[in-house]
Amino acid sequence: MYLNSLFTNPYAIEVLKTKKEELVEGINNPDHILNWMIDNGIFTPEKKIVMSYYRTRTAKNSRVLDILVSQGERACRLFFYPCLKQVEPNLYNRVKKYVSDVNESIGDARRQLVGYLLEKDKEWLETTSEQHQEKKDIPRQILSKQERATKEKVKQTQNVPAAKPKKDDSNAVSIFDAAAKGDLSDLAKVLKENDINAVNASNKTLLHIAAANGHVAIIEYLINKGAKLDVKDKKGRTPLHRAVEKCQDDAVKVLLQADAYIYSLDKEAKTPLHLAAQNHHTHILKRILKEEARCYKNWQNFLHKAALKDESNLAQMLLKNGAPANAKDEKGQTALGYAISQGSEKTVKVLLEAGASIDSNIIDVAFNNHKQSIVRILLEYSKGLSPEMMVSALFKAVQKNLHGIVAALVDRGTDINAHNEMQSTPLLMACEMGKTETAEVLIAKGASLEEKMPNSNTVLHVAVQAGAVSITNLLLRKGMDANITSQGEQTPLHVAAFHNKGSIVDILINAGAKINAVTKELVTPLHVASQRGNVDFAQQLLHHKANVNVKDKQSKTPLHLAAEKGDYAMVELLLSFNADPNAMDKEKKTPLHTAAMGGHLNTVKVLLAQKAKVGIKDMDGCTPMHYATIKGNAEIVQILLTAAKNKNIDDKNIWRKTPLHLAAEHGHSDLIHLLLSNGSTINALDNNKDTPLHCACKAGHFNAVNSLVSWSQGEKANLQATNNLKKTPLQVAEFSTSDNQAQIVTLLKKKKLVR
Repeated sequence: MYLNSLFTNPYAIEVLKTKKEELVEGINNPDHILNWMIDNGIFTPEKKIVMSYYRTRTAKNSRVLDILVSQGERACRLFFYPCLKQVEPNLYNRVKKYVSDVNESIGDARRQLVGYLLEKDKEWLETTSEQHQEKKDIPRQILSKQERATKEKVKQTQNVPAAKPKKDDSNAVSIFDAAAKGDLSDLAKVLKENDINAVNASNKTLLHIAAANGHVAIIEYLINKGAKLDVKDKKGRTPLHRAVEKCQDDAVKVLLQADAYIYSLDKEAKTPLHLAAQNHHTHILKRILKEEARCYKNWQNFLHKAALKDESNLAQMLLKNGAPANAKDEKGQTALGYAISQGSEKTVKVLLEAGASIDSNIIDVAFNNHKQSIVRILLEYSKGLSPEMMVSALFKAVQKNLHGIVAALVDRGTDINAHNEMQSTPLLMACEMGKTETAEVLIAKGASLEEKMPNSNTVLHVAVQAGAVSITNLLLRKGMDANITSQGEQTPLHVAAFHNKGSIVDILINAGAKINAVTKELVTPLHVASQRGNVDFAQQLLHHKANVNVKDKQSKTPLHLAAEKGDYAMVELLLSFNADPNAMDKEKKTPLHTAAMGGHLNTVKVLLAQKAKVGIKDMDGCTPMHYATIKGNAEIVQILLTAAKNKNIDDKNIWRKTPLHLAAEHGHSDLIHLLLSNGSTINALDNNKDTPLHCACKAGHFNAVNSLVSWSQGEKANLQATNNLKKTPLQVAEFSTSDNQAQIVTLLKKKKLVR
């Protein structure tokens, strides 16, 4: 049983807050429910972009629910029904049962959840077509308590057909006559309780007739008796529509005081205010506007709706009669914003002439609309715009490639070399984005070619990076140096190599770019292309006579860099242009060393095919086979053994370690077998007089130890050999702290006994 004090007002917003944790966990597809809420006018499409920043399902769900609570009761109601019911029916039914239990526990007969959660489930489109249209035209309204109660009564009436008078019912006929004549005493005499909302053949109620005839006393009497304010006749019109149409000012006043709904639409999608405007009932129009200002602040008002529908004449009339030009709705949007988003040029002009403000949000909407004509109209009214806003507009025009607007903004005095928050100028941005027409306009208008990005990239560097051929050509024709450098002394050709912009190579070289230009690290464009794996670009450079064996600051050639990456195609290309396969870097490593270190089998093969030396040693005395053994790559070791006819199998590095030492030290038991099978010395000594068995015991590799002590072909592992510390392999194992220490000690003791 629930506590009454906690649930005296079981509205949707309260249920959402109470059940938030369950909803957060229960909504399995937040994107799906978000789409439903956008379709039903709860959220704007922009919300979907914002929600994409939340990485987890629960975080996204939690944020959606928080926004719903902030938007009020109606948004929460629509969330439950139809959205939650359609997307998560099981979760919806659990919430529905919860609300039912709460209402039973407190005896609340109001049951005020939209949908409503406690009513019989209906299809969302069960309501009449004009009601559906009305909801579309008036999104996300938050109704007053009195209006909610009124709408609930209307709904109940629609569910239970109103009592219609029979053709021969003289009593019913007399009540409509009495309402039309304004005879309150006669009406009171014949009116029965169930006749208060009776309708005639035109579906008009007594209130419709009294309103059309301006009988204020009867209107007040009927409302006090429970007459419904929002019942619609055959034309979809409410009593307020009829009073406005017939210019019954006093009747309009009474109906508005009773909270008649001013946004109700008839079958022609017209509100009472539309009727007042088309019939030139100015005083009534002003009265409705005054009522809107009193009761519907921060809502999407008549002016907003006129802007959305491009009703420029109505907008003009509303503005002349006091509608505020800069009023914002619950989304923070003005009528001007809506007119611009719809591309409604006439309405935009009407609003601007009435003093509608242009701010950064308006400019954003205009550019997102992709209509240059709208932006031009804004510029005509741009006298009040700050220099900052003009600059912001300039960058947006560049981004959208609206070169006509760019020219207009520059002509109006906008700083052509202004910097944005990324320290980019309009021309740098145009080059970076490859906006050719805009770049041409900016250059023609005198934009500086000397401006640089924070990383010192010039407009030529960024144009090359974007692969903008036309802009690159234009900048070079304007006299820019093809060898101009940026940070680290990179030339545009380096940038082209890095970003694989092959279409730029000939342009730059024909303009005088140096094919072997070097950076501070002595890196050439061919180094860059080789390291990045841009084979076609490298081929272009080589055809232009790039130095294939040039060395960078670490004495690495392009072939070293390609071999390190195991880029078979690049290695093959460089070798075909006579790259030296035995070139040494500062550590005396050859490309074969680096390929073996990386475990790149195909690269090793192609290098060996081009006479790469197998037994060559680096500054640590290591051959490629040492590195292949450390890597544990049996295929590469076998290829190297075959290529050298096993001559280098016992080569020692500066620590006097053979490949077998390294295989034992790194626990590669398969390599131990391979090396021993090819004649490696099983008891070779390193500079500590450690045998491979010492190394395996010290490192704690049980399988390696087992492979060595189990070798039976030819010389066997010497279990009694002592190193320079006078320790046998067993003693080394006993002092080891490895996980396999006990297992290794047991194995060695057993082997010792057997021997």
